[in-house]
Amino acid sequence: MKRYTREDIIRMVREDDVEFIRMQFTDIFGQLKNVAITASQIEKAVNNEIMIDGSSIEGFVRIHESDQYLRPDVDTFAILPWRPQHGRVARLICDVHNPDGTPFAGDPRGVLKRVLKKAADMGYSFNVGPEMEFFLFQTDEAGRPTTLTGDEAGYFDLGPLDHGESTRREICMSLEQMGFEIEASHHEVAAGQHEIDFKYADALTSADHIMTFKLAVKTLAQKNGLHATFMPKPVFGINGSGMHTNMSLFRDGKNAFADPADSRGLSHEAYCFIAGILAHVRGMAAITNPLVNSYKRLVPGYEAPCYLAWSAGNRSAMIRIPAARGMATRVELRCPDPSCNPYLTMAVCLAAGLDGIERDMTPPAEITGNIFAMDSADREARGILSMPGTLKEAIDCLKKDEVICDCLGEHVLHQYVEGKEKEWDAYRTHVSAWETDRYLVMY
Repeated sequence: MKRYTREDIIRMVREDDVEFIRMQFTDIFGQLKNVAITASQIEKAVNNEIMIDGSSIEGFVRIHESDQYLRPDVDTFAILPWRPQHGRVARLICDVHNPDGTPFAGDPRGVLKRVLKKAADMGYSFNVGPEMEFFLFQTDEAGRPTTLTGDEAGYFDLGPLDHGESTRREICMSLEQMGFEIEASHHEVAAGQHEIDFKYADALTSADHIMTFKLAVKTLAQKNGLHATFMPKPVFGINGSGMHTNMSLFRDGKNAFADPADSRGLSHEAYCFIAGILAHVRGMAAITNPLVNSYKRLVPGYEAPCYLAWSAGNRSAMIRIPAARGMATRVELRCPDPSCNPYLTMAVCLAAGLDGIERDMTPPAEITGNIFAMDSADREARGILSMPGTLKEAIDCLKKDEVICDCLGEHVLHQYVEGKEKEWDAYRTHVSAWETDRYLVMY
């Protein structure tokens, strides 16, 4: 990432014909928000003087304490390449602060920063590389999204079978103009499903990149008459979308997970980190898999990991250790989905892993067999637990996990749980088309 000063931002806005700047921030449920200012306000912006009404943001503050300030991270300045080239639009990603200058406890970016500071105090930096999956669907005559793709492609297929190939290429090119290093892009298993992978970075930068990625994908798909969705399971009977999350800790410029003397090439810290993730992954689930719909992806038969196990290669395990070693050694958590708030997801993953290191935890035995082929008795004999089966179960697990609750902080925890319990209750009491189709005539 480039390093900028406030003076650099002011100069670039003037020299690059920027007319609007989007001051972006993220709410606790992972929705990107922004205040747009004109170029005339850029000095005010870089001096942290742009205010928002926090009471209008779900999960932020009450109406009688609504004034909050946006503090832009000047290193996130980027011009949006899909906007006009004359009278350009740029963005700055912001932290949310209280009027007294203190960080706002409900800012997800701040939650991640707090855990990163703890890691730094322990001597670690935290790197993350996400693998982002999404669907491209056709729209109807009124521009509303459908679940139709017109796509006959499968895994790694290309045009003309892959009808989304040109849009995916345009997304990659736009992201590279914004400073991303795109490592791979391809058609996924399901019709209309795609994956784009970008190079790992420090966790804060990666979370920022995910929010930018989602905006770019949705914007460019809409421009091309398509609808992009990061919904985990939009179509029954086919694979859902995941956000496999590759993680590593570095110490003094070296990968702390690597140990060439170990039979698997993993350090003691790596094993402790894996154990910490497994110990807390059920408590993290409401964060990593935050929707009612998330738990329709986490079922056997569609490659989604729903069983708590780890392996140095077995893709049916929730935690996999990819083959690369040395500086590229990493732990891949396969359960998160792309509807999650990336700041909170990376925060809880790091908190869980650090807890494993602090408590010198030992992971269970590696599972090398196909877990999907095991019956419940076999899994029970091996001590393989399951992920929560519903959002409600995940919320209950979250409330019982002290490490994850402490990571989120009282404000985010309360607001998040309250919002998700309302979401579950709305789902629980809704009469679905499945119910009317099945019961209306029969009974």
